[in-house]
Amino acid sequence: MMDRDQMKAFIAKRVAQELKDGDLVNLGIGLPTMVSDYVAEGISVTFQSENGFTGLGPSPTEPDKYIVNAGGLPSSIRPGGAFFDTAMSFCIIRGGHLDMTVLGALQVDEKGNIANYMIPGKMVPGMGGAMDLVEGAKRVIVAMEHTNKGNLKILKDCNLPLTASHAVDLIVTEMGVMKITEDGIKLIEINPEFTVEEVQAATEAKLIVSDDLEEMKVG
Repeated sequence: MMDRDQMKAFIAKRVAQELKDGDLVNLGIGLPTMVSDYVAEGISVTFQSENGFTGLGPSPTEPDKYIVNAGGLPSSIRPGGAFFDTAMSFCIIRGGHLDMTVLGALQVDEKGNIANYMIPGKMVPGMGGAMDLVEGAKRVIVAMEHTNKGNLKILKDCNLPLTASHAVDLIVTEMGVMKITEDGIKLIEINPEFTVEEVQAATEAKLIVSDDLEEMKVG
């Protein structure tokens, strides 16, 4: 069984397989920032950080205190990257220029609704740019642990304040890969460490199991 760090790396590696050559991609705070460490060879992807730069690179071995990602963690910038102000950053986001955003969530439901902030309980500090990202990006991928200390996160209906409705396209967890469809959540890949029954038991929403269910492979 994977420990938490291995679990996060496993999820990030699988999400990285969704990247396509030439994509402009935003990575949310936390686990999603790890995706930049696992870009396949031969794939050229530009990562955008909402605090004001494109060309986000992998985690640096020698951090520069002046280069941090949207979560405030040390980052690197690739040759050809650019720094700009918040206004320009959100012009990129709101203008529909992002091919994909990868972000975490507190809850996702079978309609593709997402809740990833809750100010009263301060589970996270606030909504940040998530509302803009999930509406502005052409594709929305949620990368998260399947449950939170035993609490289910993939639900029939979110019960926390929504960040956006009908916004999520794909969910990637340590247990599987799930696609949001008009009929509900379809399990399209499964981690071979788990059975379909175990994935369903950790999911409130009724899963539609793909006829072509595949094993998750992260290389």
